[in-house]
Amino acid sequence: MCDTLKILVLANNAGGLYGFRGELLQALVLRDYRVFVAVPEPREDTSVARMEAVGCRYIHAPMSRRGVNPLEDIRLIRRYKQIVRTIVPDLILTYTIKPNVYGNYVGSRFGIPVISNVTGIGSSLSSDKLMHFTRRLYKFACNKASIVFFQNQSNVDFFLHKKMVDPCKIRLIPGSGVNLGKFQPMDKRNNDDGITRFLYIGRIMKDKGIDEYLEAANVMTERYPNIEFQILGSFEEDQYRERIGNNPGIKYLGRSDDVREQIRDVDCIVNPSYHEGMSNVLLEGAAMGKPLLASDIPGCREVVDDGINGLLFEPRSADSLAEKLDVFMSLDRSDRGEMGRKSREKVELGFDRNIVVEAYLQAISDILG
Repeated sequence: MCDTLKILVLANNAGGLYGFRGELLQALVLRDYRVFVAVPEPREDTSVARMEAVGCRYIHAPMSRRGVNPLEDIRLIRRYKQIVRTIVPDLILTYTIKPNVYGNYVGSRFGIPVISNVTGIGSSLSSDKLMHFTRRLYKFACNKASIVFFQNQSNVDFFLHKKMVDPCKIRLIPGSGVNLGKFQPMDKRNNDDGITRFLYIGRIMKDKGIDEYLEAANVMTERYPNIEFQILGSFEEDQYRERIGNNPGIKYLGRSDDVREQIRDVDCIVNPSYHEGMSNVLLEGAAMGKPLLASDIPGCREVVDDGINGLLFEPRSADSLAEKLDVFMSLDRSDRGEMGRKSREKVELGFDRNIVVEAYLQAISDILG
């Protein structure tokens, strides 16, 4: 169909790119596009190897995901320019703030169309000291992009209100969607031990709500002897290492290349995040038939119907989280099971990853023909 057309994908994390967009990459390769992925991880990384296995071509693009060092960002821009000069792509796909901003800058310099994905509005856009500067950068990026995908309506409204994006460029998708064939309900292996297990999945950092999770866990483990709080993810902020080890009712599980193993054996998924585009953690938990507890924020409330497939709590409030944990502990096995069934039903109806893949294929077709 289009064996000469080249697509360059810019992302800040190989694991996230493969984990949430692997099906899209594979679909592009199967349609004979030459797909190049530029990520910070070395070729030895497991996710890089998996992307190469489906036919993508790997390019190393070092970056500091959370840093604000201008020299590092200048080096990243220069690297993107070098990559574009070398492969001369027909289209660039970008994800997360730095690839979105610098990818659009470089694309505009070389006359290459860009499709960007706003994966959420973090503190850099809404509250911290660089907020106004970051908004200007994002406005520039959206102005240069051909199409901008958003993952929830609240983020669309924010960008429109701040006049950061042309309405004609906006396309709304259900987050990254979830692979309903891969993430399916599975029987727990510890169903009869009488312990209620909660699971936090995500980077261990303040903006993901880890403070509130730990505080609520300390309250609840004193209140209930048969309760356990699990944490799965990498430490972005080392201050939490010691705090997690202080309570025997809190278990750190490390990192995982297949979170299904950890989701399988818990009773409820908890996402206390401050910001989300669309919570992949909740989507994957829901697809596996788990009840959900989440902050009442955009990107979470679209997945959680309060009182139906889970419970919403006030963001940044350990007390509110503990209150909803109490409510969940009062539910019997039948009520919890019904919540889990409703979770699966919800993602089947509106969050199939194929919806996202088809939206991208259509957008690419609109641009490249």
